[in-house]
Amino acid sequence: MADKQGLNGAYYGPKIPPTQRYHRPGRGSDCGCCCLVTLLLKVIITVLTLIGLFVLIVWLIFRPINKVKFHVTDVALTEFNYTNNTMLRYNLAFNVSIRNPNKKIGIYYNRVEAKAFYEGQRFGYSSLTPFYQGHKNTTVLNVVFTGTQPVTLQGEDLTQFNNEKASGLYSITLELSLRVKFKLGKVKTARFKPKVECDDLKIRLNGPSVAGSSNKCEIKF
Repeated sequence: MADKQGLNGAYYGPKIPPTQRYHRPGRGSDCGCCCLVTLLLKVIITVLTLIGLFVLIVWLIFRPINKVKFHVTDVALTEFNYTNNTMLRYNLAFNVSIRNPNKKIGIYYNRVEAKAFYEGQRFGYSSLTPFYQGHKNTTVLNVVFTGTQPVTLQGEDLTQFNNEKASGLYSITLELSLRVKFKLGKVKTARFKPKVECDDLKIRLNGPSVAGSSNKCEIKF
């Protein structure tokens, strides 16, 4: 009886073992990990879907059948003088035709910057007004460069200029830096920043304008 009695000889019976707790699977921290993985998969799928949509729209626009086309239709060069071997004085104007042949795709031209180059050196700059081009539409941009710009023509570049001055026919490059968005129905893409290069245009001083069919421009992304 001594083993079964506590203080004052009272008996309290056997000790009660501690209560064991059980965790149901699928809840608590396990649920947090599962939800995180599900959310991550949804984000990845959404991003891939958007990328696929953008690629599809760009492919529809720039595939050979429905490619947006740029070309120079008219040029007027009334002054192109290189004085004191330091300053180039110029007065130059272009008409650039943009053809969007697509039936369901419109184009937002949010930024249009035109630049003129001679022998790899930029001498002219013009920022044009943003615009929207609808389906199966042709838009003509009027680009004007006028002013004086310091350039350095030495060696072969200077010889080339003197030869072209004698002939009255100059090799000038026109470049358009664009920031565009495409619209298919109610869907608009992210911004793209293509460049349009019209290389080595043969422009006659105070002469007839060039034929547009022979002055196509190349789009580069």
